[in-house]
Parts: sequence; structure tokens; C-alpha cells
Amino acid sequence: MHYLHIVIPTMKTGLLTTLFYLLLITTQAQNSNFINRYWNKLINDTTHVSKPKFLAYPTLGYSPETNLEFGLSSLYVYYAKEDTTNRLSEVNGFSFVTLENQYGLFFDHNIYTDKSKWIFPGRFRFQSFPLLYYGIGPNSPAKHIALVETQQLQIKERALRQVLPNLFFGLEVDFQKLRNVNFIQTSETFFQKPRGSEGSTNLAFGLGLVYDKRHNVLNVREGIFSELAVLRYANTWGSDYNFNSIITDSRFYKRVNKRDVFAAQVLGQFNSGDIPFNQLALFGGENINRGYYYGRFRDNNQLTAQVEYRFLPLPFAKRWGAAVFGSTGTVFDKFKNLSPDDVVWSGGGGIRFLLFPKKDIFTRIDVAFTKEKPGFYLFIGEAF
Repeated sequence: MHYLHIVIPTMKTGLLTTLFYLLLITTQAQNSNFINRYWNKLINDTTHVSKPKFLAYPTLGYSPETNLEFGLSSLYVYYAKEDTTNRLSEVNGFSFVTLENQYGLFFDHNIYTDKSKWIFPGRFRFQSFPLLYYGIGPNSPAKHIALVETQQLQIKERALRQVLPNLFFGLEVDFQKLRNVNFIQTSETFFQKPRGSEGSTNLAFGLGLVYDKRHNVLNVREGIFSELAVLRYANTWGSDYNFNSIITDSRFYKRVNKRDVFAAQVLGQFNSGDIPFNQLALFGGENINRGYYYGRFRDNNQLTAQVEYRFLPLPFAKRWGAAVFGSTGTVFDKFKNLSPDDVVWSGGGGIRFLLFPKKDIFTRIDVAFTKEKPGFYLFIGEAF
């Protein structure tokens, strides 16, 4: 995830506010030497392509659940040993606080060592923020049935060693904690609280196998990425629940011409055992099945896919691009209950702006449409 600002369907209405805020920064740059220098440095990058690049910027948003939200985002990208033949590593962060005393701190990273001998993908998430709960299964109601106030912590790290060219193998660890959970019913329909509604702590160890032929993870022009991860959460090492999780993620990128790229992704998550509701397969989000709130559908398993055509940049513009995309997928409890009738669709498009020309990194603004309502997204880097 590469943050400028998150705009989540049904929870966030801050896209126009954020765009206004960025416009305000641009306007004020005319009256402020400091902001003017910073803005010019951001848009007109004069550093050598091999040099690291750091960006930090404020964000502003609004939603009924949070009131005003003030945030700070950052992005750091670099090549190991400043060698551009190495893969581009990225570390990004996002912190926020709201007028409702909600807050969060996120860090994501994808680090490649020299010659890609090791890769270290990972994430850190801590937030006190409300969740929308729609129930479990592919036929959950269109309106959420509960607002879940909670504090969440996730630390997921992977250490993978190159064993063959572009093939990596190693260990994975995932720690998730949910505390101070309060389900606030928002529907007249009675529902039974799901497993883990009182909160839980779960720790997993596992193995990961990754084939990665990408050079720039923020904007892949050509390559293949495929991951298989097997995780075991167990009482033995301190988990409140015993369950297994298998994740498969395959992505394909192909240059159509000098500018355009065709991209496709197939994602599967398959869980078995006693799974708390917050660690079920969650459908939707800003990266796949855009247009659906992350967790709009949840169940033991999910299968999803998406395709995207990217014009990077447009033929008549040096720094402006565009993209069109579509996705489909579903969640299900058991394979015998997997049904095409439960498959949902979404699609949309967006514009792109070449933020760092020398590193080929774009900012994206996407709008996605579903049978329920649209979703808006503003991020640095492509969705996948």
C-alpha cells in the first residue's frame, strides 16, 4: 500500500476534501518560498536516478465515523548500493488522528538487498478505528449491520532468500491482536456476534515461496510475480485460536507498446479451523475488487481476479496517464458451496500523474463502480 490518502467506499467521503487540500498547498506555494521550493522539488525531480528519494506530505479527510481526519504520509524509495540494476526498494508510512480521538500508524515495506539475494516484504499496522461489519458469507446484506469499535495491531514480516534466479524461499511470521472490541448494532436485524468478537491475539509461523521478476514494484512494466504462503496459527505459540491460512497471489505484466501495459492478477485465500472474524478472507479494498469496502464480504475462503490496462503516459502528454480496470470474485465457506451466482463484479478507471519521472512512479486517482455504490482512491503507485 502506497499512501497519499485512503478513500474507502461507505466510510470515507474525503476525496474532494483531499484534492482541495492539495490544491490549497499548490496555491499557497505562490506565497511561500519554503512550500514553493518543496513543491518544485517534488514535481521537478533533479536528483540522479540512482539517488534515494524521500517524500512527506500532509493529508486531510472526513467521514461521518471519524469527523475530520488529519494525517501525515511519507514515501522512501532507493536502490541498494545506489545501483539501478538492483530492484527498487520502497518504505512508506501513514499516520492519522481524528476529532473523534481515533488514530493510526501504518508502515509498509518491500526491501531488496544487493543483487536481490534477500527480499523483506512486510507491514506494521496499529489503529484505533471503527470497522463496518456486514456479516459473514457472500449473501450478507448491502448495509452494514454493526459498527465495530476496536484497536487493531498487525505485524507481518517475511525474510526470503534467493535460491534460484528470481525464485525466493523463506520464513513468514504474522502477529495480529484485536482488543477493546465493541459491536454497535446498526440494523434492526438480529445477528449473532462472530467468533473473536470479544477480541483475540493470534500468532502464525509459516513458509513462503515467491517468484518475482519485477524491477519496480510501484509501477511494473514487464514481469511476473507469484507467491504461495502457508501459515499456521496455534495455541502452542500463544494464539487464542487454532487455524491455517494458505494464500496464493499471481500477477502478470506485459508491455503492449512503449507506453502501455496490460496487467492481470489472481488472488486466493483459503482458511481452515477456528478463524476469528477479523482474520477471515476479506473481500474488497484499494488494491483488488476496488469499489467494495475492505471487508464488505468475508468468509473462510475467497477467489478474486482483476485486469487493468494502463496508458503510462498518454500519447499526447508527458506526465499524465490513465487506466481502466475490472475485477470479479467471491467468498465462500467450503469449496462445495462455491457458486457462480455469488460472484460480484466491479470496474472503473482513473488518471495518473508521473510524480517521479526518473524512477517511473505515478500517482493514481481511481473511481470504481459496483452494483452498490462507487469508491474513490488516491494513492502513490499502481494497485498491483
